[in-house]
Amino acid sequence: MKYFNKTLIAVSVALVSTQSMAAGFQLNSQSATGIGRAFAGDAVIADNASVLSRNPAAMALFDEKQLSMGLTYADVEVEVKDVYINSNIGEIHYGSVPDAAEAKIIPNFYYVSPVNDKFAYGVAMFSNFGTGTDTGDLSKPKSILGGAAQIPAPVDLLGKTEVTTINFNLSASYRINDHFSVGAGLDVIYGQGTLTRSGELPLGPDGAYVPVDLVDVDADGVAFGGIVGAVYEINANHRLGVSYRFSPEFTAEGDVKFGGVDFQEINIPIPDIFQVAGFHQLTEKFALHYTAQMTTWGDFHEITVNDPGEAQLKKYAWDDSWLFSVGGTYTLNDSWTLRAGYMFDQGVVGEVSSISIPDSDRQWYTMGATYNLSKHTSLDFGIAFIRGEETQLTEHSSVLDLVGQQMPTLGNDLGTVHATTLSNATYYSMQYNYRF
Repeated sequence: MKYFNKTLIAVSVALVSTQSMAAGFQLNSQSATGIGRAFAGDAVIADNASVLSRNPAAMALFDEKQLSMGLTYADVEVEVKDVYINSNIGEIHYGSVPDAAEAKIIPNFYYVSPVNDKFAYGVAMFSNFGTGTDTGDLSKPKSILGGAAQIPAPVDLLGKTEVTTINFNLSASYRINDHFSVGAGLDVIYGQGTLTRSGELPLGPDGAYVPVDLVDVDADGVAFGGIVGAVYEINANHRLGVSYRFSPEFTAEGDVKFGGVDFQEINIPIPDIFQVAGFHQLTEKFALHYTAQMTTWGDFHEITVNDPGEAQLKKYAWDDSWLFSVGGTYTLNDSWTLRAGYMFDQGVVGEVSSISIPDSDRQWYTMGATYNLSKHTSLDFGIAFIRGEETQLTEHSSVLDLVGQQMPTLGNDLGTVHATTLSNATYYSMQYNYRF
């Protein structure tokens, strides 16, 4: 086996697949009530203060101060199966990661205060984006040719990817007349990300395999966005809502290291979110509600680093995506309100797929309930079963491309990495509400 040239690190860094923000990293976990009805109608129902995460104009529907706060436990299951490459000596398999994701606890807080019959304001804390996987267990080299040689893993594609964002929101609403209200808000977004791509490469004496860090990022930062919305009340039992959330290009600072080069900033565009929703109280006990939401994932076109210089780390070809949800709410009695919903959540991957965090269309099956403890206090419960599709994907490894150049007898397609991925999740959420 010919040994790697020392320029491998520099070459692979220039081409590395930096999945610091990976396909489908949008969260839908802003409230227990929303989870219980698959977020159907959440931009206009306004049954508690958590509506602030979807549409500031809906605060005009409140006639008293309200507080909501809760936690969502996201039990995420990401399975990466049978990672392999094709060669002239047959398929070379690197193994599987049965549980590549960790469970997360996601908090939220909302407060809405009407000032008078026209104005209301609110403050909120919640999250719209986040992800986390670790495929580092697959980054060990594999023996080939009966154990006479080794071939490295596609270490530029494997490792830890974790991103967390928190929205701090201040919003206001204005009631124009009995039918029409508008609202707007400012988002202060804190984001933190960790990204590693490391493994063993034959860069030691006599081609010995040694640990190498291709990518090591630990950075955070603050960015500003905003939201505008409107509500149209047809009558007391029927209303429609619309909102548009403007998201920034996020710049994070910290330790941004690529192949021995220290950069100061990593720049990640965040998509905008547009949604329309409806609510219809069909009988005294039953209401129907629905949502259509579009996220501009087409804006997520590249990740760059700055200082010193500017470099494009990864170009993407994602598509804008839609989700559609429908739900129902049934008032059982003075103590209990029941809800359920269904959501179809469209995947975002177009031409570029990712082993780090798989993406596919997802089906949401949800249910929830509210229990009224008193005239002023209530508890919400929600559970969502989110099921993705098993996906066969390919991703390109520049590290294995170099192996193919130095070992042409293995074939000319070593850089194409194959895998089967599946991502599911179960959300458990609880929320406390208080009316002043």
